[in-house]
Amino acid sequence: MHGPQVYAQRRRDFMRRMDGGVAILRAAPVSVRSHDVEYAFRQDNDFLYLTGFPEPEATCILAPGAEQPYTLFVRPRDPEKETWTGRRVGVDGAKTLYGADAAYTIDELDTRLPKLVEHASVVYYAPGRDQRFNTRMFELFGWARDNHARSGAGPRGLLDPGAILHDMRLFKAPEEIEALERAIAIAAEAHTSAMRETRPGAFEYEIEALIDYTFRRRGATGPAYPSIVASGPNATILHYVENTRQMRDGELLLIDAGAEYGGYCADVTRTFPVGARYEGRARALYDVVLAAQEAAIATVRPGASFDEPHQCALEILVDGLRHLGLLEEERDAAIAGGTYRRFYMHRTSHWLGMDVHDVGVYRLDDKPRALAPGMVLTVEPGLYVAPDCEQVAPEWRGIGIRIEDDVLVTPEGNRVLSAAVPKHVADVEALRRS
Repeated sequence: MHGPQVYAQRRRDFMRRMDGGVAILRAAPVSVRSHDVEYAFRQDNDFLYLTGFPEPEATCILAPGAEQPYTLFVRPRDPEKETWTGRRVGVDGAKTLYGADAAYTIDELDTRLPKLVEHASVVYYAPGRDQRFNTRMFELFGWARDNHARSGAGPRGLLDPGAILHDMRLFKAPEEIEALERAIAIAAEAHTSAMRETRPGAFEYEIEALIDYTFRRRGATGPAYPSIVASGPNATILHYVENTRQMRDGELLLIDAGAEYGGYCADVTRTFPVGARYEGRARALYDVVLAAQEAAIATVRPGASFDEPHQCALEILVDGLRHLGLLEEERDAAIAGGTYRRFYMHRTSHWLGMDVHDVGVYRLDDKPRALAPGMVLTVEPGLYVAPDCEQVAPEWRGIGIRIEDDVLVTPEGNRVLSAAVPKHVADVEALRRS
């Protein structure tokens, strides 16, 4: 995580953009896996972005202009519970370690919150996974508004803090880029190890285990999302995660895997032969996808629209499908009619950051958003020929290919953060031979 000064500056920036009032952000709830076993806790990213606070059962109140603009409600210290489940920061730690101007136990929230909200001009709150707290917030907002209906002193609106917060998160500061670079470097090592170690006869889960091991060995929290290790026809399933099939010579292996480090996510995909070489129709499709991806990356620059990489990749993919005889229509007709979607059914890019599919709108004023320095996006075209696709000859069926890189928009153009992972045929085949 970052230093306290980073979070303090983020809070100042956020409060400066608020239209007065108060903002209320809730920590993520603990999720039960089964019976009395819980999932590993993962903090809500909006809450984490503004506070750096890692514990559940916490609430952040931001009130610009108040004597104490930053208040945290947290779990109290409890020696017995800490013996069982780990140390807690407590009220004092919330102030000394996490910079809260005021801090109270979470049990005091219900009694103190009405006073914080009652005279606010507007309340910023986004309903989360804690349904009980959502209900409490809606009731409190209604009470405050009704209680001051005649005076007009109560809150006049309930707004989503994401309108401000997600725009802030879209533009990565230097310390965020550094965390992303580290997450991606770890992912790059895992992908390279997987390329080197994959052999016919091994199971997908063996490669998944190698990837997970590399993530943890290099200091990552773990996978940023369930790793996709998809051999042969499994690669035509976009979010295949069973990872149970035995790999065969002559097939391709698609790996979509990224590490999480310091709260930031990598998202990298490579497709390579289970054997030693790209061959036949798989090689022909791979060449099309690689050409589309490299051309799409070249469009990433300040001032370009978010849609440009997708449109560029789409045209090359359609041309390639036509050249290989998998599409008959002219390019414009295939794109307008959507017939290409049987082979390419997703977009080419998404934002990347604390979330794998990171926050931030893709359109402003009803048109694609312009790219700007500090944004990070993926570029990930693919082609997928389903095993039961009757529109193509049998020898094309069951081939899935995706190539994905993480790209930072820079003042000069772009920088591919995941460039260390081989993707050119000669480089991949050389690594496979090693």
